[in-house]
Amino acid sequence: MRRTALLGAVSALALGLLAQPVTAPRAEAAPTTFAHPGVTVSRAQLDFARSKVDAGAQPWKGAFDQLLASKYASLDRTPKPRAVVECGSYSNPNYGCTDEREDAIAAYTDALAWYVTRDDRYAKKAIQLMDAWSAVIQDHTNSNAPLQTGWAGSSWPRAAEIIKYAYTGGWPNSGRFATMLRTVYLPEVINGSNSNGNWELSMMEAAVGISVFLEDRASYDKAMATFRTRTAAYVYLASDGDLPKTVPSQNLTTRDKIVAYWQGQSTFVTGLTQETCRDFTHTGYGISAISHIAETSRIQGQDLYGTDVGERLRQALGFQSKYELGTAVPSWLCGGSLNLGLGPVTEVGYNALHNRLGIAMTNTQTLTERNRPAGSNNLFVAWETLTHGDDPA
Repeated sequence: MRRTALLGAVSALALGLLAQPVTAPRAEAAPTTFAHPGVTVSRAQLDFARSKVDAGAQPWKGAFDQLLASKYASLDRTPKPRAVVECGSYSNPNYGCTDEREDAIAAYTDALAWYVTRDDRYAKKAIQLMDAWSAVIQDHTNSNAPLQTGWAGSSWPRAAEIIKYAYTGGWPNSGRFATMLRTVYLPEVINGSNSNGNWELSMMEAAVGISVFLEDRASYDKAMATFRTRTAAYVYLASDGDLPKTVPSQNLTTRDKIVAYWQGQSTFVTGLTQETCRDFTHTGYGISAISHIAETSRIQGQDLYGTDVGERLRQALGFQSKYELGTAVPSWLCGGSLNLGLGPVTEVGYNALHNRLGIAMTNTQTLTERNRPAGSNNLFVAWETLTHGDDPA
């Protein structure tokens, strides 16, 4: 029996030399006192954006004009809440999935529009949308429920933070909205996912944002620990070793398993992500969620940009931006072919790493400036040239 166990241990060790699981990274602790508004964008950042729009300065004025012209800022928007939102794979079936995501983005859009203009109609529209959903929704179902909850649950707290903590006109049902986040959204996302990395990263973005709004320190800490582990397993650095780090619960214990999980990519270079060889759109979701959580953490007093999170974000942005800009794809990378389309996801990370920390990011800078003003991906990203473009706050 002992000999069998010993042979098993040797075999496990041999496999372990190939697959290096993530050692538990230091989880950043929740602040003693939460900062509000404090989900992705701070009051100081909002004030900076407002001042630039008021001055007619670019790119902020153009970004705000884009926001106001979008369907999300329409004061005629009618919320479409459902008791149960059912989302299958690739939103098939789609029973309320698009409606929920877009109403959440609209609430955030209206909150931003109010902050810049101080036109109460926008704040009241944001409140109408949030109240409509908090009065009705009870559950998310079907296979895409965790991802759907992560996407919508990332936008709702951004809107709610601005309205609750900056708007002085009152929000009588803010407590009911908090209950919705606590009972319908948080339980769906807080325990993470073993699906593709962008799922868990988006779910942790929602969990962190919700935790800030609820001032739930325990959930914040749990979400941040999961985020640190997943980020280390999502973006490869040469310092990780011959193979990418892994999430222990996924049992990616051999090289073959890791290569399969990384979409068949067997050559690992700094900045490559777990989904680069799938397509850049899903990779963009992951990169965006990493940047949003890092930004929220910074606002809450724990700056992750100086940790491996910042380095992974910098390298992922640079690697993907290079090919998005048209660099020829080498044969060793994804079989020599990439599915491009990163999306409007570079502003937050670029601003934090280049403008605040002074790190040269030539490819990311070129792509970011080429794509301004950054709009919305209609899922959980919106208006980041306005909120984060060259914003020193």
